[in-house]
Amino acid sequence: MEPLSSEENCPSTHSSQSDSQYGSPPRGWSEELDEHGHTLYVSEYTNEKWIKHVDEQGRPYYYSADGSRSEWELPKYNLSPPISGEAPKSHSLERKQQEPIVLTKWRHSTYVLDISDKPSEKCGVLNVTKITEHGKKVRKNWASTWTVLQGSSLLFAKGQGSGTSWFGGNQSKPEFTVDLRGGSVEWASKEKSSKKHVIELKTRVGTELLIQSEIDSVINDWFRALSETINTHAWESDEAIEEDMPESPGSEKHDKEKDPRDSKKNRVKNSSMESSEQKKTRVKLKKFLTRRPTLQAVRDKGYIKDQVFGCSLTALCQREGTSVPNFVKMCIEHVENTGLNVDGLYRVSGNLAVIQKLRFAVNHDEKVNLDDSKWEDIHVTTGALKMLFRELPEPLFTYASFNDFVEAIKNSDYKQRVQSIKDLIKQLPKPNQETMKVLFKHLKRVIDHGEVNRMTTQSVAIVFGPTLLRPEIETGNMAVHMVYQNQIVELILLEYENIFGR
Repeated sequence: MEPLSSEENCPSTHSSQSDSQYGSPPRGWSEELDEHGHTLYVSEYTNEKWIKHVDEQGRPYYYSADGSRSEWELPKYNLSPPISGEAPKSHSLERKQQEPIVLTKWRHSTYVLDISDKPSEKCGVLNVTKITEHGKKVRKNWASTWTVLQGSSLLFAKGQGSGTSWFGGNQSKPEFTVDLRGGSVEWASKEKSSKKHVIELKTRVGTELLIQSEIDSVINDWFRALSETINTHAWESDEAIEEDMPESPGSEKHDKEKDPRDSKKNRVKNSSMESSEQKKTRVKLKKFLTRRPTLQAVRDKGYIKDQVFGCSLTALCQREGTSVPNFVKMCIEHVENTGLNVDGLYRVSGNLAVIQKLRFAVNHDEKVNLDDSKWEDIHVTTGALKMLFRELPEPLFTYASFNDFVEAIKNSDYKQRVQSIKDLIKQLPKPNQETMKVLFKHLKRVIDHGEVNRMTTQSVAIVFGPTLLRPEIETGNMAVHMVYQNQIVELILLEYENIFGR
C-alpha cells in the first residue's frame, strides 16, 4: 500500500482538509507523542490509535498502530448512530493497481513477486535492528520499520525521517529481505536488549535481528506468525542450504565457451521439439504417479531415511534402538570433554550458518565428528543441541503435561511441589524421561563449572525453559508462562538427585 504521485490520489483532491488543520487534534481525537517522537492520535469514541507520518513527497498520511490500515486522513465518526452497513469515511491509501515488489534472491538474479497473486500474510510497523550480519557482530541501530511477511521472506522498509520509504512513490524495493527458511525465532533475553517484547530472529546465513513492539498483542501475533512460517517452510531449509552452495566451476566455464551461433541454430529446432517432448513427459509422469510405491514401502526398502531434526523423540529413539537420541549423547559428550570452561556456555549463540550445516550433515546421515575443525566453535555444538530440542514436533515436556507442570510449580509447599514435578516426569513417555535425565545431568555439570563459565542455575533455566516446555496453543499469558517454564527447569536442576536419583 503506497500513495501514487498522480493527482487523483493526492489528498488535496479528496478533501479541503489540509495538514495545517491538524495543528490541533480534529474533533473526537486527542493527540500525544509515542516513545519514538511520532504524533499519535487516539479516538475518543473507539480508543483506537493512529500514527502520523510524512511520505517522500512531504504529504502527511496516517496508519493504525497495529499496522493493519493506512489512510490519507484520520477516520471520521458521526456522533449520531450510523446507517446500517455504512463505514466511517476515510480516504484509503490503497491504489487501484499495486506494483510488484522486487526481491533479490540468493544466487539468482532479481525476480518479481506479484502482490496481486501472493498477498502479504502479515504487515505492520515494528522496531528492528540487526545485531549480527553473516556471523559478524554489527552495531545495534534501532529503526521504526515497515515490515511485511510474504511466503518464506520477511521484507523491511526503513523509515526516512518521520516517514517510511515503503510508501514512497519511486521505491518498489524493500530496504532488505530475510529468508526465513532454516531460521529460528525465540524471545530475546535481557542481555540482548533491555526493551520489552523483543523477538530474536536468526537466519541460516548467520544474520541475527531483534524485532520489537511496545504493543503486547502485536508482538505476540508476529511471534506466532514467524514461528508458523519457519515451521511451515522447515522442509525447504535443506534445499535452501544446497542452493547456497557454489555451482561447479567447470560447468560455468563450459557455458561461457559455447558458440553463440550454435544457440541460434538450435533455437528453431528446440521450439518444434518442445511440444512433443512435453507430451511425452506428461505421459511418463502420469504412468509414474499411477504406479509409484507408497512412502512407507520406499522407507522400508531404505531409499528414504527419516531425518533427525524435526523427528518426534519416540520415533527417533525407536529407529536408532536407543532411549536417548545418538546426536544428543554426541553433543553432550563433546561439550563435557572440551567446553565446560567456556564462558557463556549455552547462553552465547553460535554461528547459525555453521549450525545449519551441521544440522544438514546429521539429517543426511553423514558421518559427523564434532572434533573436526569445521565444528571447532563449541557454541555451534550447543546451538545445534538447543535447535534439536526446539524443533521437536512435541517438546520434551509434552503438550498434554504442560498445564500440570505449571500447576505443580505454583504449589506453595516446597516438598509437595518437588513431589508433584517428580510424579509428572514419571508419567512422561520413556524416551522423554531418559533424555531428560541425561540432559539435566549434563546441565548440572555445566553449573558445577559456573565459576569459570559463569552459568548459574537460573541462567541455564532461562536458556532452556522455553526450549524444553511450551503450551500447544500460545495465549496472552506468554510472559507469565515464561516465568513458570524457567522455574520448572530451575527446580529440576536444584532437586536433580531427589527426582532422578544418583
